[in-house]
Amino acid sequence: MLLRTADPFRDIDRLAGQLLGTTNRPAVMPMDAWREGDVFQIEFDLPGISRESIELDVERNVLTVRAERVPRNGDWEMLASERPRGVFSRQLVLGDNLDLERIEARYDAGVLRLSIPVAERAKPRRIEVAGVEDTTEQRAAIEA
Repeated sequence: MLLRTADPFRDIDRLAGQLLGTTNRPAVMPMDAWREGDVFQIEFDLPGISRESIELDVERNVLTVRAERVPRNGDWEMLASERPRGVFSRQLVLGDNLDLERIEARYDAGVLRLSIPVAERAKPRRIEVAGVEDTTEQRAAIEA
């Protein structure tokens, strides 16, 4: 005889983890982000999505990535369905120190890679310090 005890809370946790993902394993569009020199790199996993269905929008400093995995149509019976389908969207708030006018996007083998350069105004720069003798010479030139 098989005895099974039902725990509705465990079942709800399992279902929520499958639908919403967890902090260790997001449900859709997992991403990695890192900095290489003066460029931020972001990669999104989008397997099974055509390049034409990917949309990238930037409004102010919010980057929105939207993609669609179209369900298959046909005269067949689904035996297992574990891959999410439909429209996926993810938004990232980007810092003011990035040049959002020069974002580059490439899609290859199910991975969308964005390269976002650091803005020139955010890069470190050297400022010359004028000495007292420099200002004295400038005053003399102005008075003359």
